[in-house]
Amino acid sequence: MALLSLENVDVQLENTEILRAIEFEMKAGTWVGLIGPNGSGKTTLLRAIGAHIPFDGRIELDERSVADWSAQERARRLAYVRQAPSLTFDFTVEELVLLGRAPQRGWLQAYGSDDRALVQEALSRVDLDGFASRSVLSLSGGEMQRVFLAQALVQEADLLMLDEPTSHLDVHYQYSFMDQVQSLVGGGKTVLAVFHDLELAARYADRLLVLHEGRLVANGAPGEVLTPTCIADVFGMHARIEHRADGTPRIEYLAPISERANENLKEEARVPSAVSG
Repeated sequence: MALLSLENVDVQLENTEILRAIEFEMKAGTWVGLIGPNGSGKTTLLRAIGAHIPFDGRIELDERSVADWSAQERARRLAYVRQAPSLTFDFTVEELVLLGRAPQRGWLQAYGSDDRALVQEALSRVDLDGFASRSVLSLSGGEMQRVFLAQALVQEADLLMLDEPTSHLDVHYQYSFMDQVQSLVGGGKTVLAVFHDLELAARYADRLLVLHEGRLVANGAPGEVLTPTCIADVFGMHARIEHRADGTPRIEYLAPISERANENLKEEARVPSAVSG
């Protein structure tokens, strides 16, 4: 049984069609990557799944429409980590992460020692030990991104939705962050993540969904989805694809299609090769 399923989902915002006829399923304990060029509807899709915007069609969590869940019920099951916003109000790191416990508390119910222990554990897991009393206004973009992941961890939701989670992180924390998420999947969590970096998506996701102009144009294993034809048609780049020993693709970008001067580049990009490492 699918944890999450979408059937014929359309989204229109301000009389503009953003998503059209989106259909896919996700099983529990899997990591699905969502890729596509800017403006293809990736963030809109996450917002629709969280019932933050209106949509047509059906989105079900555990065979129940997300539109039928109360906001608190959805928050207990779905955690949404956005690209780290710039905050204009002051919280300590602990206070901001504690907000992730709100769906688990009753109205006016105070946070307890167990909640604070979960916060400390989450901060340790994202390598922010000693940050609890820091003002969020003093943090870098990468540190804020890790604070929002910690907030999602204490939420203890079944489905974790990540919107370009590594966009503010340096290389070390990109892979540290992704390894942390991968450990959550290994522990039974389900992840739907928007990626900008195609190789990073291929390295971590079990399956990739490709959005282009508001439509789902590919759905499959990274090695099957990331082909020279897909990269050319969707991302406007000629590329050569090599495959590592583990089957994940290594992408060499050759030239933007609009600037390609040599027809041989197209044929060269379609010649597969295998590499080890």
